[in-house]
Amino acid sequence: VNGKPFGRAEAGIDMTFDFGTLVAHAAKTRRLGAGTIIGSGTVSNRGEDGGPGKPVSEGGVGYSCIAEIRTIETIRGGKPETPFLKAGDTVR
Repeated sequence: VNGKPFGRAEAGIDMTFDFGTLVAHAAKTRRLGAGTIIGSGTVSNRGEDGGPGKPVSEGGVGYSCIAEIRTIETIRGGKPETPFLKAGDTVR
């Protein structure tokens, strides 16, 4: 975000339900035709202790969602520090 690393998450590692499980569950209640898109939402990696991971700036893999890091900042320090995106920000 704005030239600074935000996240290098490996989504397949810490997903609660893998995509095969998500597809099987969705297929129980509806037809899934060719081209159906299944989304998992954002997935971030756990820390070594099993808790939330660390920001890239602290040697972690970072996050997949600004709301997530803001929640973790609030739990750890009492208030969020990372701003939401605003006009003119860049994401790459």
